[in-house]
Amino acid sequence: MPNLRLVSDNQLFFEDLVWQINRYAPEYLINSESAAPDIIIIDENTSLLPSIKTQYPQTPILVLLKQSDEKLKENNFIKYENKPLVLNDFINKLRSFINLAFNSNDGVLKFNKYCLHPLNKEIVNLRNKETVKLTEKEVAIIQYLYKIKDRIVTKTELLQQVWGYSPEVTTHTIETHIYRLRQKVEHDDISAQLIVTEDGGYILKR
Repeated sequence: MPNLRLVSDNQLFFEDLVWQINRYAPEYLINSESAAPDIIIIDENTSLLPSIKTQYPQTPILVLLKQSDEKLKENNFIKYENKPLVLNDFINKLRSFINLAFNSNDGVLKFNKYCLHPLNKEIVNLRNKETVKLTEKEVAIIQYLYKIKDRIVTKTELLQQVWGYSPEVTTHTIETHIYRLRQKVEHDDISAQLIVTEDGGYILKR
């Protein structure tokens, strides 16, 4: 479930937008503190953009404006949307924006001397410059563990977030994928640990 961070000084607008997203786009979790945001919405206050971008450099940011400003530059991680919002168009833009950001060449994740390139489905070990091809599910596993940061992710949570609620998939599927992912990338090198098992769950090595 994507975590949406909404920042607004207008309490009435904030509550109305939260209500509409909950009603018409229930797949989003709004302002949860349990995970890093998948997308951030800033309502008008563009002065917050530099600090938020510094704190979350790999997170797409959508800025809502009362009127367009030609001086503002868009890229794969920063977009602007004029108010008032057309709800269906706005929700569609949220969905496409997340997909664009995390599947662009700019959406590289760096951790423990690794670089994950989601678009190319490959991970680079910066220790020896080895590039390893990954499956779509292996990329999704790393992306979710990266998003959670320092919290241990249970097998059930990882199963739900990567595979959904498919009845034919069990926690054994997670164990198998994690095992194969480690074999492909770590090569029994302790310093090159990718994923650590703790208390029956998993955490990404930082």
